[in-house]
Amino acid sequence: MLGPMPRDYKIRGYTVAQSPNPPLWVALAGLVVAIIASGTLEDVGRAVFYVGFTAWAYEELADGVNGWRRSLGAAALILIVIGLARSFS
Repeated sequence: MLGPMPRDYKIRGYTVAQSPNPPLWVALAGLVVAIIASGTLEDVGRAVFYVGFTAWAYEELADGVNGWRRSLGAAALILIVIGLARSFS
């Protein structure tokens, strides 16, 4: 029988990935809604995705367990800004 999934994925003791936290689950749910819906519901799903992903990226940037995770948060925030700029242009 399989045990619980590990929370942290490490390479030589250095955390490179973790199981999704609540803001990332919210972002993923919003993304799914945006993909399968249309019209207003698609817009709501997209907005939920951006809010959840932004919260996750900020948490990683501010409180990441190591430099890699903080850099991942910074890169995600940059991609969010680029994505929003493209959607409004």
